[in-house]
Amino acid sequence: MRPERAFVAERVAAQHCAELLRRGPEPAELLPALHRLGEKIARQLAPALAALLGGDEPAVTSLAPLEQSEIELAQAVGTLAANSLLATTMPGVTLLASVDGLAMLRLVDRAFGGKGEASGPLPEHFPHSAELMIAKVEALLAKILGAALGQGELRALRRDPRLSELAPFPAGAKLAVLPIVVMEGAKAPWKLVIALPLVQLPKLLGGTDTGGAPRGPSAADPAAAPFADVPLPLTARLVDMKVPLSTVAALEPGQVLPVAVARAVPIAIGEQVIARGTVGTQDDCVALKLTQLAN
Repeated sequence: MRPERAFVAERVAAQHCAELLRRGPEPAELLPALHRLGEKIARQLAPALAALLGGDEPAVTSLAPLEQSEIELAQAVGTLAANSLLATTMPGVTLLASVDGLAMLRLVDRAFGGKGEASGPLPEHFPHSAELMIAKVEALLAKILGAALGQGELRALRRDPRLSELAPFPAGAKLAVLPIVVMEGAKAPWKLVIALPLVQLPKLLGGTDTGGAPRGPSAADPAAAPFADVPLPLTARLVDMKVPLSTVAALEPGQVLPVAVARAVPIAIGEQVIARGTVGTQDDCVALKLTQLAN
């Protein structure tokens, strides 16, 4: 079927500016922001680890983040490690925190009065004493990571010494991996690894101060423009009294109605009470002294 006439546009199509059409950064472009977050974590982690290292504060360094596959991450973590899956306050965003197994055994040795040394091949499973230390380190990391992200303490979901059994991420997911190195004097360094799916990186960094990462919406400041100059009428209700209908019907000029001014005068914007105060004077004018602000 062929039209008998040409179609004419009813109006000009909308033309959006480049700022509205511009896409946000790709997840891989946020790796530098993750590095800045890692440096913040390292600064907070050093004094926190001192309690586990006999009071000696270690040197903690955040390395450049990597984009890795699950296989590459598994090789970096090793066959035995303290692997914990931590939930953030953002729906669907979880973090893997992994400390290498030899480091955990060194921490256990120190806790039992040793010099913090461990050698030889790793055991197939952590001893019970190591499990107690892992729980302590997990709680420490949940607190430090949560503070760095501005979320309070993170919630531990589950942990397993074998990464394959923990299965923290969807199969085939590309991962953003943040290595952090801990140095105890002249001893061999040990590594902490923090990882999450690369696609979750924008959401993770959206509400953190990373010096360039996108930020989530912040609360409006009532003292800043354009809100500061918006006029809001305040109402102070000095008297609230109930009078019978018969009295109201008999009102006439010169009649006196006894009233009692409220001890706590409500001050409202519209119907919303925002404060209460007492009646007094200032500079020969009637004034209200605020005594209470609404929660």
